[in-house]
Amino acid sequence: MRLPTRLKELFQKKASWWRFYQKYKHRMRPAIVDNVIKMHSCGLTVRDYAVFQCINPKCTHQKKICFSCKSRFCPTCGKKLTDQWIEQQKAILPDTQWQHITFTMPSELWELFRYNRHLLGKPSALAAKVMMKLSGKKRVLPGIFTALHTFGRDLKCNVHVHLSITCGGLTDDKNTWKEIFFSKQVLMPMWRYEVINLLRQAFIRGELELPKSLKKAGASKTTFNRWLDTHYKKSWIVHFAKPSKNHHRNIKYLGRYLKRPALSMSRLKHYDGKEVIFSYLNHATKQYLRFTSGVEDFIKRLVQHIPDKGFRMIRYYGFLATRVRSKLLPKVYDLLDQPERKAIPIRFPALMKSSFGVDPLECILCKSRMVMTGIVTGKTMAELRQCHERLALNRPIILQ
Repeated sequence: MRLPTRLKELFQKKASWWRFYQKYKHRMRPAIVDNVIKMHSCGLTVRDYAVFQCINPKCTHQKKICFSCKSRFCPTCGKKLTDQWIEQQKAILPDTQWQHITFTMPSELWELFRYNRHLLGKPSALAAKVMMKLSGKKRVLPGIFTALHTFGRDLKCNVHVHLSITCGGLTDDKNTWKEIFFSKQVLMPMWRYEVINLLRQAFIRGELELPKSLKKAGASKTTFNRWLDTHYKKSWIVHFAKPSKNHHRNIKYLGRYLKRPALSMSRLKHYDGKEVIFSYLNHATKQYLRFTSGVEDFIKRLVQHIPDKGFRMIRYYGFLATRVRSKLLPKVYDLLDQPERKAIPIRFPALMKSSFGVDPLECILCKSRMVMTGIVTGKTMAELRQCHERLALNRPIILQ
């Protein structure tokens, strides 16, 4: 059996998504539904598309190219967005020594963040807060960017923060670059305190919904604090990668999951409409394992990691913070003797050439150039929601 080449085909096979939606729609986040609808409509003329015509007057070849669906859940559109983001970071981030740090927490805390999505914006800020405190004691302002991940390699909920920080920064007078180093032994207790305190304060304010396992143990302040204390006494894992001047590797690693689904289609090994098998790397054993699940469990695992509309997976702090970047980055470039760079824009034709070796603007009949002759407006998002069932079942939709 041929493996699905796109996530859309997997969701449409045997009406897998539509059956899942009918069962769970009463408690499904709007962001999940909208992103799946966008993904289903991607590549169809029901969306906006451009019309291209061959410039050869003797050639009648014409084709339509659909616009991006701009869904974070679409592997096809996510490729371009990811590559563009990577190029932007390469241009912005200074060439200096970088330290990549992964902030994790005990698995028992993951459920609290899954039940309380309003708290998901906090871990990145807390990780950056710890680093700013440590660098502030040395009177240095570093550059920091963070990426929040809510999943592990097997798609289960696993909330952790990837943080990259310059091994140096601006001094108080902003006229000198000073090197700094960080200690895991000092950093870990600070990170542990910040997370535990966040959960404790949210519970006190009545802003924390507890999972069933904790509700059974009792939802009083005393019992919850006692439960938190058991995890506060543990040693949390904070992973330090070796400092490196090649931060492009970190950028590429993070970019793979920021604009695309949590699972790459290359990891999918088997799917027959009932059972899904995909491979993943076990960090403990460093071996590739196979995960097998029913289609309903697979969809549930995958869509839970779709972020809400407007949620920022990447955040910047220190001299990379948006409000001070325009003023401080030129000073950083000057102190590091680095010229300012501009990101190279990635266009659709160039992406097609690099990925598939095909020039989409070359006429397949006479090899002449294709030029855009018009744009056709498709259905709005509100109208696409009305077509949800037809899209999910791969039925034709008439564009009026």
